[in-house]
Amino acid sequence: MAARASKGGGRKRRSKTHGKTGGKAKPRDEAAAKPVNFGPLATWIGFNLRMAQENTFQAFSRRSHEVGESPGRFATLTLIARNPGISQTELSQAAGRDKSSLTPVVENLVRRGMIERTRMRDDRRAYSLNLTAAGKKTLAQLNRCAQQHERVLDSVIGARDRKRFLEILKKIAADVK
Repeated sequence: MAARASKGGGRKRRSKTHGKTGGKAKPRDEAAAKPVNFGPLATWIGFNLRMAQENTFQAFSRRSHEVGESPGRFATLTLIARNPGISQTELSQAAGRDKSSLTPVVENLVRRGMIERTRMRDDRRAYSLNLTAAGKKTLAQLNRCAQQHERVLDSVIGARDRKRFLEILKKIAADVK
């Protein structure tokens, strides 16, 4: 894994207390740290997939927090908007989340007036979910953040490779057990 390049236009500055920093001041102990040897991790797909996911998640998180929401809310609101009346069980399966970890998210969105939860007529233990006007407004704001984020990812992946990259990711999600 290569070290990350500075986004400071390639200029390096010298700090009196930290030495060469590549545009960012580092504590003394970090400045003297040796590069990390990743060994076989450098070529393992799972590790690199996780690192890419973490980096893209953090980048989207910064954007979504500008509108006061977390990235997980975006996926939840999108799935409910695209599937009006979806049950919590269906939502957890579609989002790839355990139902017990999704329940607090749904409860938070209900409490904040973003979604409404209604008992299903044919199964009184289950709830159907729908966006409210406030949820639709928040989702529109998050969609703008997501579009900006996708443009950045497209610039990294390239328009030519986007379709194939998505196919590979979907294959991994579907076939790796």
